[in-house]
Amino acid sequence: MKRVVITGMGAVSPLGGTVAEQADALDAGRHGVRAMPEWAEYKGLRSLVAAPAELKNEKAIPRQNRRSMSRMSIFAAQAAQEALRDAGLVAEGVGDGRTGCVAGSTTGSAIALSQVYETMLPEKDFSILQSMQFFQCLSHTVAMNVAQYLGLRGVLLSTNAACASSLQAIGAAFDLVRSGRQDAVFCGGAEELHATVTGSFDMLMAASVRYNDRPEAASRPFDAARDGLVCGEGAGIVVVEDLERARARGARIHAEILGFHTCSGGSHISESNRDGIAACMRAALADARCAPPEIDYVSAHATSTIQGDGEEAAAIRNVLGENVPVSSLKGNLGHTLGASGAIELVAAIEGLRRGHLYPTRNLETVAEECKGIRHVAAREPTAARTFLKNSFAFGGINASLVCRRWTDGGTP
Repeated sequence: MKRVVITGMGAVSPLGGTVAEQADALDAGRHGVRAMPEWAEYKGLRSLVAAPAELKNEKAIPRQNRRSMSRMSIFAAQAAQEALRDAGLVAEGVGDGRTGCVAGSTTGSAIALSQVYETMLPEKDFSILQSMQFFQCLSHTVAMNVAQYLGLRGVLLSTNAACASSLQAIGAAFDLVRSGRQDAVFCGGAEELHATVTGSFDMLMAASVRYNDRPEAASRPFDAARDGLVCGEGAGIVVVEDLERARARGARIHAEILGFHTCSGGSHISESNRDGIAACMRAALADARCAPPEIDYVSAHATSTIQGDGEEAAAIRNVLGENVPVSSLKGNLGHTLGASGAIELVAAIEGLRRGHLYPTRNLETVAEECKGIRHVAAREPTAARTFLKNSFAFGGINASLVCRRWTDGGTP
């Protein structure tokens, strides 16, 4: 099996349009959550808070590519372009069939889907639709558009696993590279905001509704006063690559991926299960050949839902004990859904490079069911290297990735 490293990172999130902008905002403790009064026109929608990202410089993408891109595909293309530059690659060199793309999202473009139905249904007339809307609505629109934009001719896969999409994408890319099927893969995910997205969680009593007048306080993972998630948007793309190839071309290496696992909880369609989460974490550790004491930090999924946060905390406690630092970035970023695993992985790697752990924002009183693990309450200096990233999704989908921050000479 080949060793697999991350050589390029790109991010667009509620905290900025690049990896550095996001990290600077996290360093400053900023958040991207705001009130959404424009959503008040939707009857029955109680949650009026969200974490939007800024769409800018989209015209830098050639119109031929941009026509088939929705908001989230533009985010993904921009993150992929940053990852390409960061990895020291050029577009002309990635079309050899040995560089692939694996990316996902919760659905196709929520905005495009809404526009299609709002336009077509009153008249039941397909002729008034624009042809390019079809490509924006496809479930694999993110993977398709990134691959087309970069001219990739390698393996192309789409992971549509709701909130686990981008971490599954990175895990699948990891498998493609370590097995030798690809030399490098652009992988991750993207998401976009729309009232229908938040409304889906609102219907399931999983969206925050108490803090419409205080959006900055709405996303509060592990906190006793949490009442649900806050939807966000953006994209995270990383380049994973064969270590020997990366070294041969003199690439800067950010981290090594050591292990991955994804599995079904098998017990409930909408509620996380501690046993399923724990099984996934243990399998990822076994794949990485890491013992629990080797994990220096956990970047938790923790979305600020009552059920999910408690079950994840119990699983971490059962697998890793009470002394491993744990934090969730969703108090800053909101829940960027299909993009969250990649965006938060990038944030964790960059935070460790800068020598600190980011705290869980808005964690004021740890809920009883979330006790027994070491919550990072304030930004703290660290020499941590090996960490675990969790992502979970409706349908009992669990995903865990084990990474090690790269230092000169690498790992044994």
